[in-house]
Amino acid sequence: MENQTSGVTVDFDVPATMRDGAVLRANIYRPSGEGTWPVLLTRLPYGKNLPVGSAILDPVQAARRGYVVIVQDTRGCWASEGDWYPFMSEADDGVDTIAWAAALPYADGQVGMYGASYFGFTQWAAAVQQPPALRALVPSVTWANSADGMTSRGGAQEFGLGASWHMQMGFGELARRHAGDGPALGKAIWLLAQEIDALGCRGYRELPLAEYPPLRRHGVGQMYFDAFAPAQEMMPKVVAATTLVGRHVGVQAPAFNIGGWYDIFLAGTIENFNAMRSQGKPTKMVIGPWTHGGGGNPIGEVNFGLGAQNSFLDLRTDLGSLHLRWFDHWLKARDTGMMDEPPIKLFVMGANLWRDEQEWPLARAVASQWYLHADGMLSRERPDSEPPDSYDYDPADPTPTRGGALLMTPEFPPGPYDQRLIEARADVLVYRGAPLEHDVEVTGPIAVRLWAISSAPDTDFVARLTDVFPDGRSINLTDGIIRARYRDFTKGEAPSLIEPGRAYEYEIDLWATSNLFKAGHRIGLQIASSNFPRWDRNPNTGHPVGADAELAVAHQQILHDREHPSCVVLPLVEGVRTQS
Repeated sequence: MENQTSGVTVDFDVPATMRDGAVLRANIYRPSGEGTWPVLLTRLPYGKNLPVGSAILDPVQAARRGYVVIVQDTRGCWASEGDWYPFMSEADDGVDTIAWAAALPYADGQVGMYGASYFGFTQWAAAVQQPPALRALVPSVTWANSADGMTSRGGAQEFGLGASWHMQMGFGELARRHAGDGPALGKAIWLLAQEIDALGCRGYRELPLAEYPPLRRHGVGQMYFDAFAPAQEMMPKVVAATTLVGRHVGVQAPAFNIGGWYDIFLAGTIENFNAMRSQGKPTKMVIGPWTHGGGGNPIGEVNFGLGAQNSFLDLRTDLGSLHLRWFDHWLKARDTGMMDEPPIKLFVMGANLWRDEQEWPLARAVASQWYLHADGMLSRERPDSEPPDSYDYDPADPTPTRGGALLMTPEFPPGPYDQRLIEARADVLVYRGAPLEHDVEVTGPIAVRLWAISSAPDTDFVARLTDVFPDGRSINLTDGIIRARYRDFTKGEAPSLIEPGRAYEYEIDLWATSNLFKAGHRIGLQIASSNFPRWDRNPNTGHPVGADAELAVAHQQILHDREHPSCVVLPLVEGVRTQS
C-alpha cells in the first residue's frame, strides 16, 4: 500500500467558471505540502457538504493516498449558480470542470471520475465527449437507457422513483425561489416535507399523472410534467441527453462498473459494461446482492452473510479500496494486479458466495424454457390442451409493491421480501415448479414470454421470479413489466392499442439475477397486472398516458396451451462453481 501523506488540506466552495459564465463550486481535498497529484472528481446535485458527498469514496482518505479529490455541486444546486433542470447541462459542465480541474496548480493533469446514480451518469455524460484529461471512470448503480429503468420500464412509468425524486429535488428549487426570505422558505420547505411524508399513504394515488397534484401544489418538478407533453421540445432533448446506448464508442476512459441485483439501474450497469467490452476497451464489473444505495447486510429480509457487504466484500476488501486500486492503475501507472483478474465479480445468491467470471451472459449458461400450466405448475414440459387462467385487474385496488429494485418512500423498502401476502391476492397468478431434487443455478438475463387476452384496449402485465423455500417463503429475485400499447416498442414500432378479446404474445424483460435454488426449493413465477406504486397504474381505458382520473377494471386471461406456450426463460448454469 502506498505511504499516506501526513496531512490533508481542504478548500471549500472553490469556484469553476463554465463556458456560459455560470460559476459552479466545489470542495477540494488535497495532500498538504508542495507537489502535484492526479484528480478524482465527482459531480452531484445532492449537496457536496452533506454526507452523500463522501459516501461513495472518503475524500480525506483518498487525499491521504496521494489524490486531489474534488466534490462539486452541479449546476443550479446548493452553492452552484445556474438554473436547475436535471441532466441537460452535465455533458458540457463535466467537460469544462475536467479541464479546470486538470489545470489546477496542484494537479498533475490527469482526472478520474467516480460516483453513483445521478453522479454515475455525470461521468458518462462527460466521458462521451472525450475530454483529453479524463483517464478513468468508476460509475456505480447508474443507467444506460433512460427508458429502461430511469424514466420508464416496458412502457410503464417508473412512478415510485420519479414522483419521490422530483419532490425531494424540489427543496433546492424552493431554496432558490425564496432566497433571502427565511420565513417564506421555512414554510415552503415544511409544506413540501409534509407532502413527501404523505406520498406512501395518499400522494402516490393522486390523479391525473400528467397534472400530478403533489408536484403542482408546490410548483416543482418541471421535468416530470415535460414527460407527459410529447409536443414540447424539451423531453426529446432530455431523452437524447440521458440515453447512453450507442454512445459508448466515444468513451476513451476505462470504466469500472458497480451494480446490485436489487438496484433500480441493474440493466444499465450490465449494458454499460458490455458496451465498453464489445469495443475492446478496458472495463470491469462487480455486482453484489445490493439495493440502490444499500450495500450492507442483511438486504431486505435475507441474510446474505458478512462477505456480501460492500464494506467487507468477499471478506477481503471494500469498494473504496477497489476504487483506489483502479485509479492507482490508470492514474499512477502502478501495477495493482487488478487488470490481471477476471473482468467480472458477481455474488451468487442462495450460495451466498462471490465468483469471478469472464463474460456476460455466461457462455456456459443454457437458456431453458419453463412453461406455465393450468394447475399452477411450472415445468420443462410444453403445455398441450389446457384452459386459461384468469383474474380481474382493478386499478382502484392495484397489486401493491413489496420489495424489489426500488427507490421510493420508506413504506416501500427495496430488496428481497417474502411474497406470500402478495401471492394470496385474487389478482395474482402463481406458478411453481416441483421441489428440486438437486441444486439449480440461474445466472443471467431472464425473460417471460406471456400469451394473454385482455378485455381492455390497453393494460399491463407484470412477471416476478421467486425462490420458494421449503418453509413456504417466496422470496422475490427479479421482475419486469410490459404495457400493452408498447408491446412492440423495442422492435421499433410505434405504440398501438390492443384489440380486446384477442390473444397477444408479450415479451417481459426481467433483467437479470444470479441465484442458487437449493435442493428442496421451488422455482416460482408470479403474473399480475400491477406493481403499484413502483410502476404507475394502467387505468385500462386506452386514453393518452397520464391523462386519466378514470379507472376501469380489466378481465385478464393467461394462456398456456399448444398454440400459446407461455413460459419463463431461465439461464441454467451447469456444473455449478463457487469460490470461497
